[in-house]
Amino acid sequence: MVTGELKRRIDALWTEFWQGGITNPLTVIEQITFLMYARLLDINETRDENRQKRTKVSFKRRFNDEQQHLRWSMIRHTPAERIIPLVRDEVFPHFKTTAASGSAFAEFMKDAQLMIQKPSLLVKAVNMIQELPLTEGDAKGDLYEYLLSKLTTAGINGQFRTPRHIIRLMVDMLEPKPTDVVCDPACGTGGFLVGVMQHLMEAYTSPEGVIEETDAETGAREKIYTGDLLEAHREHVRSGMFHGFDFDATMLRIAAMNLMLHGVDDPDIHYQDTLSTGFTDKFPRAANEGFDIVLANPPFKGSLDFDDVHAGLLRQVKTRKTELLFLVLILRMLKVGGRSATIVPDGVLFGSSTAHVALRKLLLDHNQLEAVISLPSGVFKPYAGVSTGIVVFTKGGRTDNVFFYDVEADGYSLDDKRDPIEANDLPDCLARWKARDPKRDTDRKDKAFFVSAADIRAANYDLSLSRYKERVYEEQDYDPPQVILARMKALNEDIATDIADLEEMLG
Repeated sequence: MVTGELKRRIDALWTEFWQGGITNPLTVIEQITFLMYARLLDINETRDENRQKRTKVSFKRRFNDEQQHLRWSMIRHTPAERIIPLVRDEVFPHFKTTAASGSAFAEFMKDAQLMIQKPSLLVKAVNMIQELPLTEGDAKGDLYEYLLSKLTTAGINGQFRTPRHIIRLMVDMLEPKPTDVVCDPACGTGGFLVGVMQHLMEAYTSPEGVIEETDAETGAREKIYTGDLLEAHREHVRSGMFHGFDFDATMLRIAAMNLMLHGVDDPDIHYQDTLSTGFTDKFPRAANEGFDIVLANPPFKGSLDFDDVHAGLLRQVKTRKTELLFLVLILRMLKVGGRSATIVPDGVLFGSSTAHVALRKLLLDHNQLEAVISLPSGVFKPYAGVSTGIVVFTKGGRTDNVFFYDVEADGYSLDDKRDPIEANDLPDCLARWKARDPKRDTDRKDKAFFVSAADIRAANYDLSLSRYKERVYEEQDYDPPQVILARMKALNEDIATDIADLEEMLG
C-alpha cells in the first residue's frame, strides 16, 4: 500500500524533473528507472557480499575492484560538479556490461542515455531515490505502480497503461498456475505479467510460508516466500514463466524494472514486433504454441503493410488491422488447451468486414470462445474514450455457449478524472463467471447470460452484447398535455407580472 508520505516523495521527485525541463512522462519514468536500477545493483551486491561473509560461498560480482566508485553508495556522495560525468560516462556504460552478463535489461540497456543535464536535478533525484523503500518487500512494487499511474497520455503507437483493476479481473478469470508459461505479446509496462505474479503470491503462498528477513548490516527488509509457490517452482517463476515482447525500448526497460520490483528476478523480456516475420524467425518456440496463458491489451489503432506482416497470420485473416492480427497471433502462440483474455475495441466484436467476420468465425468455430465481457467506454480515460470488451478463449476445443457480462461501472467515474465511486460490477462479474451455468444463466435481461453458438452464427457471428441483451424499459407516467400547457401559461403569467413590477420600479 502506497502511503501518503510515499506519494508525497514520488510527487516531489516528479515535480523536480518537471521543473528541471524533463516533462515527457515516459522520459521521467525511464530516467527514474535507470537510477533505481543503479541503486538495486548496489543493494544486491551488498546483500551477496554479506551472504558470502556468512556462508563463505563466492558469487559473480557486479563491480570489480576498479569499479567500486560506480556503486550507488558512492554516487550519492559525489559532489554536484562531478556527478553528471560520473553517471553519464561511467555508470551508464557499466549498465551495459552488467546487462551483457545476462540480466533482464540485456537487450535494451545498450541504448540507455542519461537525459538529465542539470547537476542540481541529478543530485536531488539521487537523494530522493535513496529515500524510497526499494528494500521493503511489497512496498517497492507498490511505489513503482504509483509512479506508472502518472502516465496520463498514450504513446505514439497507441499503447497505454491498462488499469490495474481490469488486469486483476482478467487474471482472476484465467486463474494461472505456478506451472504455466505466460506471455504478453505487447507488454508495455508489464502490467499483465505483474498481475499474474501477484495472483500467484496470493493463491499459492500461505501466511505461514512468508517470513521477513532483515539484513544485519544494511537494515534492508525483504519478504521471503517459503510456501508451495517458490519452494516447488522457484526457478520456473524466477526465469522461465514470464515472457513479454514490445517494440518500444523505453516500455521494455520500464516493464523489466516493474517485474523485478514485484519479485520476478529474471523475466524474459524482448524487443520485438510480434506481428512481423522476424518474430517467428527469432523466437520460433514463442511464436508457435509456446504458452499456456496469453494476456494482452494490444494496440488498437494501427494499419500495417502486408509486406511487414508474417504470412502465416495473413493466411488466417487477410487484414492490415493490428487489433485483428494480434488475436490471430495469440491463437498461434497458445498451446492447444492454452487460454487467453484479451482486450479488444468494440469494432472487433461487430465489424462487418470480411476480415472481422473471419476472425470471429475462427474463434467460434475452430476454438472455444468462452466469454465476452463488455466494458464501459470510459475505462481507458484519460488516454482514450474507445469502447472495449474482453474476449476469453481457449485454443482448440468446441464452442457450445458463450458467457456475456455487461459491466456498466468499474468502481471509478467514467470521465477524465476517474475518481473512485461506489458502483462496481467487477466483483459480481468475477463471481458470476466462477459460478456460471449455461443451463441456468439464460435470462438475457440479466447482467450475465449465455448465448448459444448457434444463435451467434445466425447473427453473422456478431459478438456485441447489445445484439443479445434484452433491455428493460420502465414505463413513465406523464401528465396530460392540457395540464402541462396550463402550467406553462401560469409560469408565463408569473414572468410577465415580475417584468411589469421591475419596469415600475425602474420608472
